[in-house]
Amino acid sequence: MATKLWDKDYDINSEIERFTIGNDLEMDMYLSKYDVLGSIAHVIMLESIGLLKKSEKDSILKELRKIYSSCQRGEFKIEEGVEDVHSQVELLLTRKLGDLGKKIHSGRSRNDQVLLDLKLFTRSQIMEITLLVKELFDELISKSNEYKDVLMPGYTHLQVAMPSSFGLWFGAYAESLVDDMYLLEAAWRITNRNPLGSAAGYGSSFPLNREMTTQLLGFDSVNYNVVYAQMTRGKMEREVSFALASVASTLSKMAFDACLFNCQNFSFITLPKECTTGSSIMPHKKNPDVFELIRARCNRLQSLPGQITLMMNNLPSGYFRDLQEIKEVFLPSFGALKDCLKMATYIISKIKVRKDILSEKMYDDVFSVEEVNRLVLGGMPFRDAYKKVGLDIEDGKFTPNKDIHHTHEGSIGNLCNDKIRELMEQRIKSLDFSKVEKAEKDLL
Repeated sequence: MATKLWDKDYDINSEIERFTIGNDLEMDMYLSKYDVLGSIAHVIMLESIGLLKKSEKDSILKELRKIYSSCQRGEFKIEEGVEDVHSQVELLLTRKLGDLGKKIHSGRSRNDQVLLDLKLFTRSQIMEITLLVKELFDELISKSNEYKDVLMPGYTHLQVAMPSSFGLWFGAYAESLVDDMYLLEAAWRITNRNPLGSAAGYGSSFPLNREMTTQLLGFDSVNYNVVYAQMTRGKMEREVSFALASVASTLSKMAFDACLFNCQNFSFITLPKECTTGSSIMPHKKNPDVFELIRARCNRLQSLPGQITLMMNNLPSGYFRDLQEIKEVFLPSFGALKDCLKMATYIISKIKVRKDILSEKMYDDVFSVEEVNRLVLGGMPFRDAYKKVGLDIEDGKFTPNKDIHHTHEGSIGNLCNDKIRELMEQRIKSLDFSKVEKAEKDLL
């Protein structure tokens, strides 16, 4: 007979069990160490309100910390017939401690327990993604500064438009990551609130100390209203997914540019041959598969908010099993984005840029606006200057002056990378993870 926290001495239909469990056991493995961490805080709180003796607390904590260590080593498993991670942890405790192990569920429901696990998992992933975003940002700023004087054509409608530079191109994606960080910060604030003690969504008659578990786990505050605490299931995942999708959007657009610029018809950038793949039939091919896969995987990540919204947006208050399905798209998304960030940082560091692009005659027209502005500065009305240069181009008489001077903020000659870096540093500083790191370390 399967081990279930809600067991009432009857067996559930095997097909119903298969259908309702789905892939939940696989998803629960993402949450295992966070379930133990939450239980440690809960047990400390239970002793403080008299539901456990000090000796009982100490015995339970000793075993919970052993289980946590097994999670860290990758040894923790949910055994066959065990319903979920919560049941497995309780089962391991009762094997060691007997009935004492059954006491840890006092004042909890699996509803607030899994919601706590999800929040602890998510905030740890946000921490990791923040650091990876910063690493990519640093690489982009470095490349922007390195190639700040190397010109390239800018495009509108995929038509040659005006002079740009690799300093601008790399720096643009760096600043895009700054804006993505605002959404990651919002995701962190929404995530880092404590739902524990809301039980099944209506609180408990036990005198739970929710502020205590909030401090023990390093949360910013309690999710106070117990009904709303349960309503954050799904909402938290959706709002976090918008932040992940924003980062993914930056990576996807950058990857598309890189694929285009690497094409022989552009030949703006090259990748080391060891960072490309070949063709089974065409011996000359060196394909930018890394950027293509970053693009595809990040495009898929951008669908995440829509998927989560469709699963939870027509649910009333209270818990529903529909929310289980969100795990399957949400939990693996962090690993996918982290992998893309790591690979993007690596491949950007290996890019080499071509330094003589605008010497080709085909790009002469990119300097037309520069000539219009030169005539305007000489006193000619803008519309007259525009018409003159346009007619010269049509007649084949246009000779570009490639000595350009852009000085305003954010332009070719004034990238403001120091200002962009300052913005990123402010965002990183606002996300002070030290409180969380200390709280978790103290519990263990």
